[in-house]
Amino acid sequence: APPPEAAAGPQAAPDADVTDLDSARAATDLSLRSDAPLIYTVKKGDTLWGIASHFLDNPWEWPELWYENGQIHNPHLIYPGEQLKLVWVKGHPRVAGEVHLSPQIREMPLEGAIPTIPIEAIRNFLNGPRLVSADELVKAPYIVEFTEPHLINGAIAGIYVKGLTPHGPTTWAVIHPGDKYVDPDTGKTLGYEAIPVATAEVRKFGKPSELLMTQSDREALIGDRLLPVEKQSFEANFYPHRPKKNVRGSIISVFNGVTEIPQYQIVALNRGADDGLDVGAVLTILQASRLVPDPYGTGTITIPERSLGTMMVFKTTPHVAFALVLSVTGDAKVLDHFSSPEKPSLVD
Repeated sequence: APPPEAAAGPQAAPDADVTDLDSARAATDLSLRSDAPLIYTVKKGDTLWGIASHFLDNPWEWPELWYENGQIHNPHLIYPGEQLKLVWVKGHPRVAGEVHLSPQIREMPLEGAIPTIPIEAIRNFLNGPRLVSADELVKAPYIVEFTEPHLINGAIAGIYVKGLTPHGPTTWAVIHPGDKYVDPDTGKTLGYEAIPVATAEVRKFGKPSELLMTQSDREALIGDRLLPVEKQSFEANFYPHRPKKNVRGSIISVFNGVTEIPQYQIVALNRGADDGLDVGAVLTILQASRLVPDPYGTGTITIPERSLGTMMVFKTTPHVAFALVLSVTGDAKVLDHFSSPEKPSLVD
């Protein structure tokens, strides 16, 4: 639960209702929309990101609009039917609840609270890649055959695996080795993409061991590796926020090997927790600068980088982070750049 100071947020004794949105915009460095509603009723299917888009040009600024204390790491629980009102708090525009929205004992289950982003996108998080080292891949057990004589299998299927020991786990993640992650700035290999295939349960240890694949996400292949199941620490009710410090880097891979990067696509970044990225950090996608010939001269002209959209980090390792593209307005590709969002505008 959020700390006690949440109760002293903007919903606690606001100074006055907002009646002049132009004055509100002038009084803050938040990207308050000129057509922001004075009252918004939460509807089924809403998300925090979507609601923030009604009030802000930059939805990632939601915690700053809603809270006075930026150290709160989870948004309030908001439910369909509750009303949000634009008010003044200490001379600044804030969003408060017509109904008190602080966490409290409610008859409605937690699952009824609106998520930060669409549930479909959250599923992309859960089925996303993981980072492994070359040494981990080489030492990992691997599929040598299926219980039925087929090279490719999907859904529930039996497999024979070499490299398991009776003293090891009985549940494993089946993965397919993917791209090598290379930092374009240094040329250093940061690790390898491990594409999730299925979960497998040991039926009998041996040489080879026999396992049953369940919860299959894609077809398994002979040679696919097995890794310990990754602890799932993802929480749907985090809040989007600006990184703790300015960070800049490059998109080094796109999940599932697509060339263009659409909305809700997963990308890998050449920066991680050691660079100040954490879950919920919002970043601006930047089209890399390029040189074009001068049509009336002999030289070239540098076309500057430009903003293409936003993405949000959902998983970090020390040197690599995975992010979900929340919006994209141009042709984003691998090796395009990213940076901390600038104020007051996230996009050009």
